[in-house]
Amino acid sequence: MSCCSPSRQAETAEAPASAVVVEAGPVDQPERIFFPAARTFVGTDRPVIAQDGEGPRRPVRLAAFCLEATTVTNARFAAFVRETGYVTEAERFGWSPVFRALMGEDAPPPSGTRVPWWIKVDGAHWAAPEGPGSSIGNRMDHPVVQVSWADAQAFAAWCGGRLPIEAEWEHAARGGLADPRFPWGDEEPDDGQAIFANIWQGQFPHANTLADGYLGTSPVTAFAPNGAGLHGMAGNVWEWTADAFRVRSLSREAKARNDNAACTNEKVTKGGSFLCHISYCYRYRIAARSALTAESAASNVGFRIAYDS
Repeated sequence: MSCCSPSRQAETAEAPASAVVVEAGPVDQPERIFFPAARTFVGTDRPVIAQDGEGPRRPVRLAAFCLEATTVTNARFAAFVRETGYVTEAERFGWSPVFRALMGEDAPPPSGTRVPWWIKVDGAHWAAPEGPGSSIGNRMDHPVVQVSWADAQAFAAWCGGRLPIEAEWEHAARGGLADPRFPWGDEEPDDGQAIFANIWQGQFPHANTLADGYLGTSPVTAFAPNGAGLHGMAGNVWEWTADAFRVRSLSREAKARNDNAACTNEKVTKGGSFLCHISYCYRYRIAARSALTAESAASNVGFRIAYDS
């Protein structure tokens, strides 16, 4: 999990006096992509990280639904906060994890832990993703980050939608292809010419060649959509789903993993992020998944909205 996004441990959150209001101007609403009812599948019989519960492949029947073509942007989340006065969990906790390289020369020294690329930053939240002094002013078309599962649920309720379930997310990510490894097909991205998504290029975590043009998040439509018209189903930010995390196995290890996930209220996140690379966090595959405690937030976690149809 630590190569993806760090989970926040249970602690008491105290709400600040008021919400952070950011002026965003006119906000464009993303296209809603319709998916008819279908007999499809979730998971894979060719898992890469088996302990994450990528397999086995399982048949599912889905009702018709819609999924927004992009993840929720900073501009849309700012409009939500402006209208409702909502205060995110990161604001109430008073801190959030930040990917150290995003802080530039102001970054504190590595913490000495096994994941020194994550730094606990007081005052980091959705409108100041790298902490005090940072801003989303030039990132209004980027995905909102530093948002928890509850924050995503609150936004979904406001706009009349919901978070997708994992099976819907995978079905949509395939974009009409039979069983692709990635939203664009089976071609593996590389660090040079084959760039399909905002993921890491170079040697994680010490050197990013920026071949895709981004160290952190990118605009939500920066890369070509899949066959269904969905942008960013791989890389950029992890996406919250509605599902509780569990591994489908009868092994003793899986039972212990599932017991812990239930105890800590872990949810499934999908899609990988700008920190993923084949050499380390190979989780930008469609069947890949990760677990994050519901109250967690980070520099590389966002969400998109689904709707019943």
